[in-house]
Amino acid sequence: MDTISCNIPINAEFTVPSRVSRKINPENTIVNVSGVEFGGPGVVIIAGPCAVESEEQLFETGRAVKKSGARILRGGAFKPRSSPYSFQGLGEEGLKLLGEIRKETGMPVVTEVMDTRQIELVSGYADMVQIGSRNMHNYPLLKEAGMCGKPVLLKRGMMATIEEFLLAAEYILHHGNDQVILCERGIRTFETSTRNTLDLSAVPMLKHLSHLPVIVDPSHGTGLRWMVPFMAKAAVAAGADGLIIEVHYNPEKALCDGHQSLSLDEFAGLMTDLDKIALAIGR
Repeated sequence: MDTISCNIPINAEFTVPSRVSRKINPENTIVNVSGVEFGGPGVVIIAGPCAVESEEQLFETGRAVKKSGARILRGGAFKPRSSPYSFQGLGEEGLKLLGEIRKETGMPVVTEVMDTRQIELVSGYADMVQIGSRNMHNYPLLKEAGMCGKPVLLKRGMMATIEEFLLAAEYILHHGNDQVILCERGIRTFETSTRNTLDLSAVPMLKHLSHLPVIVDPSHGTGLRWMVPFMAKAAVAAGADGLIIEVHYNPEKALCDGHQSLSLDEFAGLMTDLDKIALAIGR
């Protein structure tokens, strides 16, 4: 397959695979998630809990984020955790709850798939499937995602270069699915004051090299609730097509990543600020 060699500012070269390359497809790709479009003039906000914990938690949070202006609801039914003793999600029961909140609110839902054996099950409930950071290099899963018939939210690996990130997306496009959204979610560096180092320079670089929409995850990118609004606003200013933000109706009691989840009031306030940033840059 033909590839394009692109110069980057440090005068090194790397190969941008052809299907994701803006030189092959100069027009922005619009990814349509059940009527919600990424890659156009608007900034799309995905919000919700890190993990689906209960009907009460999901429904209260889902109703609130929709009221504040979120367009898509996130929530993990299957959760990859560093410790085998941490909460791993509700599995199919969580997927069923996501289906119920979608019926009530009309919001499309996105949830993570961790294994090729889960693709069919998750695709039956989700409007968009997420491939998380730990699975960016899971090539069998990338291939299956290319054939699943649903839009794919692909997160950058925690130590992946831009080239590796685009090559992972290429796997999905190569197998027939051009409905791919790239998500910068922070990378692992020597810095320990934040959970990850949120690489906002990746936003203009990815949009320069590729036609695919680019969104940012400031929740995992920082791991600190108080920092999320600052980095969310910076991401929009940098040109991101959207954000994916963790929100919980009671972060202090969250079973997963409560320390980086916004409260309902904090999210509502952030949405007001994001409108001002988007307006200032003509989005």
